[in-house]
Amino acid sequence: MQHKSKLPQVGTTIFTVMSALATKHKALNLSQGFPNFNSDPKLIDLVTKAMRSGRNQYAPMAGILELRESIAKKFELLYNSSYHPETEITITAGATQAISCIISAFVHADDEVIIFRPAYDCYEPYIELNGGKTISIQLEAPDYSVNWETVKQKINHQTKMIIVNTPQNPSGSIFSKNDMLQLQELTKGTDIIVLSDEVYEHMIYDNEKHQSVCMFSDLKSRSFVVASFGKTFHNTGWKVGYCCAPTELMEEFKKVHQFNVFCVNHPLQKGISDYLQEPKHYLELSDFYQKKRNLFLNLIKDSRFKFTPSKGTYFQVLDYSNITHENDVDFAKRLTKESGIASIPLSVFNKNSLDNKVLRFCFAKTDDTLKKAADILNRI
Repeated sequence: MQHKSKLPQVGTTIFTVMSALATKHKALNLSQGFPNFNSDPKLIDLVTKAMRSGRNQYAPMAGILELRESIAKKFELLYNSSYHPETEITITAGATQAISCIISAFVHADDEVIIFRPAYDCYEPYIELNGGKTISIQLEAPDYSVNWETVKQKINHQTKMIIVNTPQNPSGSIFSKNDMLQLQELTKGTDIIVLSDEVYEHMIYDNEKHQSVCMFSDLKSRSFVVASFGKTFHNTGWKVGYCCAPTELMEEFKKVHQFNVFCVNHPLQKGISDYLQEPKHYLELSDFYQKKRNLFLNLIKDSRFKFTPSKGTYFQVLDYSNITHENDVDFAKRLTKESGIASIPLSVFNKNSLDNKVLRFCFAKTDDTLKKAADILNRI
């Protein structure tokens, strides 16, 4: 049989490649973004309780009301912004499912979608699957800042959507208040939809504040906020997230969502909802991860790697230009095979595979793992 691929340029992801190499060579795996420590036993107990109490059948399509109400309270507490739990919040099977449904609901053939590179790798395939055209704007290293004049030049009558990601994976940078004001000004009076990927919202360091799109009134009126409980509560395998948007946008989202997954794991929703009743479970997260970032960077401060401390996420970018001029993909593979540590090269996420000689390391690991990683990096 002959088939024309809808994604002819898509092959095996770099995450699969590096994790397979790490397994084959028994390397320390700091490539993929997941913790190697357990979730809070209290959360596990709450989910188990939900299972035992009979919360095991289909949940409502938009998610159980208790969880949507808990999310609404969180937005009021953190951002002084409100979303109606019945019409403006939907629980999703992870953040990626939310992203796919948002793009599918609004992007038509030949619509243009602006993304910022290095970009999380699911954005472009979903744009392409829906017949859209990706317009890539490169963030400017080493601080991965946005040139808003370039953004202005790229916006035209075919621009349907702008996707932002803050804190930003894989660079660890964040959007400032000024960035959000610029985005608001550029989209004001247009029909452009903003998809704001905010899955690392609770991982912000050095007294910075997360600038959610919901804090800016005109921007909020045209935006989706996408978030992840998997990232927040150290259980990425649960694949539970959510999105928030004004009612008229959410109505279109639900049309796609109901035929994509319809509903999400019921007992997990109940357990997470109960867990959210204590705000400290997410309010203390930035401090928790900043300590891990600081430990990791202090341990490698005398290595040959250069770095600017990550401002958000649980990723740290390290510059290896003092060590070798190898292509970052080749160097990442060699480090895995010869030194026993796996990372992610950033060029695979950049426009035209721009190679800035940097690798991304995940520090959502036990202190013992970070010490072992530092020992290896200090010998390179």
